[in-house]
Amino acid sequence: MTPRPQALSAAFALLAAACLAACGGGAPQTPQATAPVAPPAGTATAAATPGDGSRADAAPVTDAEALALMDALIDAPSDGPARAALGRIADSGDRRFAAVLIDALFGRRARLIVTGPDALAYGDALGRLTGETFGSDYFRWIEWYGATDLIPPPGYASWKGRLFSRIDGRFGDFLRSEHPSAIRVEEIVWGGVRVDGIPPLDRPAAVAPADADWLTPGEAVFGVAAGGEARAYPLRIMDWHEMANDVLGGVPFSLAYCTLCGAGIAYDGRAPDGETYDFGTSGFLYRSNKLMYDRATGTLWNQFTGEPALGALAGATDAEGEPLRLSLLPLVLTTWEDWLAQHPETTVIDLATGHFRRYEPGMPYGDYFIDSGTMFPVWSRSDREPAKRFVYGLRAGGARKAYPLPALAAERVVNDAVGGRAVVLVAARGEVRTEGRHERAGPVAYDSGGEVRAFERGDRRFAPGAGPDALLDGDGGEWRVTEEALVGPDGERLARVPGHLAYWFGWFAFFPGAALYGAE
Repeated sequence: MTPRPQALSAAFALLAAACLAACGGGAPQTPQATAPVAPPAGTATAAATPGDGSRADAAPVTDAEALALMDALIDAPSDGPARAALGRIADSGDRRFAAVLIDALFGRRARLIVTGPDALAYGDALGRLTGETFGSDYFRWIEWYGATDLIPPPGYASWKGRLFSRIDGRFGDFLRSEHPSAIRVEEIVWGGVRVDGIPPLDRPAAVAPADADWLTPGEAVFGVAAGGEARAYPLRIMDWHEMANDVLGGVPFSLAYCTLCGAGIAYDGRAPDGETYDFGTSGFLYRSNKLMYDRATGTLWNQFTGEPALGALAGATDAEGEPLRLSLLPLVLTTWEDWLAQHPETTVIDLATGHFRRYEPGMPYGDYFIDSGTMFPVWSRSDREPAKRFVYGLRAGGARKAYPLPALAAERVVNDAVGGRAVVLVAARGEVRTEGRHERAGPVAYDSGGEVRAFERGDRRFAPGAGPDALLDGDGGEWRVTEEALVGPDGERLARVPGHLAYWFGWFAFFPGAALYGAE
């Protein structure tokens, strides 16, 4: 399944407009919506392979010549050298250049490259290399490439960094060939803003509920409780910032929110390697999920998996020799009314963030939230669930499982196991619907998620109790739902199991082999 052609065209138009503003020194643009891509099976191993359009008498391209040809495509002072480089690449049939030409096609369409062949010529050259017929459709080429195991020429990452540094000079610091990488750099695309063009909130001011009269009872908030304190992060604010680096009850954490795949995740800032990290927004996307960067090392991190992706920490291990990965903290998405009822002592981040934004529900993504499609290409999908259906994802060791939100809301309490770990999921308050307004779409109403929590259950099985925060065990004992644990009648506690919501296509993009509740 692929995104609708009109959605792709609209997305590229928006992306190109943002690029033109950025390259011309204008203000950073509002980020555009995207969709994730699933990982390829196996490791990329393909070598140079002539395509159907190669010339029989064309000499193989050496690594040294490959670098010179790449440089000529973006640095040539006049049309002639760039045209000659493109012709040599197309004649060679060397499929290593597929990623190079896809990036150059973007650069030409977005006017990062101002000399040489036009976008149609790049599309023709790609067709000769690959036998595909996507012309100058950049997004279709990205989709096609994602499903391949091609490897670009040596020096490609730094070359790509130089190209994208024409948008923001700091992009070249992220994309360097000498950096260790845990991802395919070819699949990194620009998200429409410069570095921190979506400004993170760093230790945002918080106020008491009485001072947050701008919040409506039914609007969506992320709720975090740590160290004996509770705080709400309204989506009307987080939609604009997508990252909050905060401290609650002495616990440093980052609330990393990818509006594009519907995933808000709270990461403990105290990483297993003994360091404490906070994060910014790189401006890049990987498989249509945001890449964040840590401010200590400048490493790009995968927002969805919490793993370093490209830079100094990529491939790093913790003190136990395990791959470095941020730990999840419990997070719930609910309504302001319900969060306040459960946590009357809560604070809420202040609307006065220091940034000028239209902090209204539905801004700036309301039209994307109500659309069933995705704006950026997704080369691997599953139709087992609608692309933008919310699922609740759990991770236990190497096991992953997704629970469709409508099923959880209907059952209210689900006793299950993930990777041999017995869990119970509680969704007693159902789904959250947000009423808002978008500047282009006008009034909008969209699904925002739902209040789901998961806990250890040991050898017990639970059923719904008298209220949304009560469960009954097999003996009729009543257990109380809290942010930290299920609390039994004798004070026994069953620990919270951190999980998070995401659109189905986003979850499948990174965990295609994960189990799906109801599909076993």
